[in-house]
Amino acid sequence: MARTAKIIRKTNESDISLELNLDGSGKADITTRVGFLKHMLDQIARHGLIDLKVSADGDLETGSHHTVEDTAIVLGRAIREALGDRRGIVRMADRTVPLDEALTHVVVDLSGRGYAVVDMGSTNNSGEFPADLARHFFEAMAIEGKFNLHVRVLNGLNEHHVIESAFKAFARALRAAAEIDPRNPDGVPSTKGTLTE
Repeated sequence: MARTAKIIRKTNESDISLELNLDGSGKADITTRVGFLKHMLDQIARHGLIDLKVSADGDLETGSHHTVEDTAIVLGRAIREALGDRRGIVRMADRTVPLDEALTHVVVDLSGRGYAVVDMGSTNNSGEFPADLARHFFEAMAIEGKFNLHVRVLNGLNEHHVIESAFKAFARALRAAAEIDPRNPDGVPSTKGTLTE
């Protein structure tokens, strides 16, 4: 069965449409006026081997916050929908990814419960996509996606490098956690017997 989703969300603050295929090849077709958001969504697609098509527009006269936050909400919902009943998945994975001086460790548990602990380290929080907005992106996505997410920046001085290493690490961890476990392809990796309730 295809693990795909298509979500459209339109509010007074943003207009987001998103399609994804968890079992893709890393193709990305991203349209947004927030350049760094496009760059980070490209990372999720490429490193997560997720086919991702996104159109994200918003009220940029107030800044990039609404566009970024609402894209995270829609991406989380799409991940949740594409995972379905989560039967057969590995469920938990972690990855540590460097980018020059930056190093980020991410742990994903596709547990069916949305929770995030995100430590982006000490950065200057400037520009259209500051580290604090990246933190909020991860939190909103995890809550809507119904998965547990820990992001910890271990080192980094350049804010671009810090954020990008975090997105790459997330993509790689999600890819590993969402893989179908060849030793238990029909089972539910939970003593509860479900990851959706």
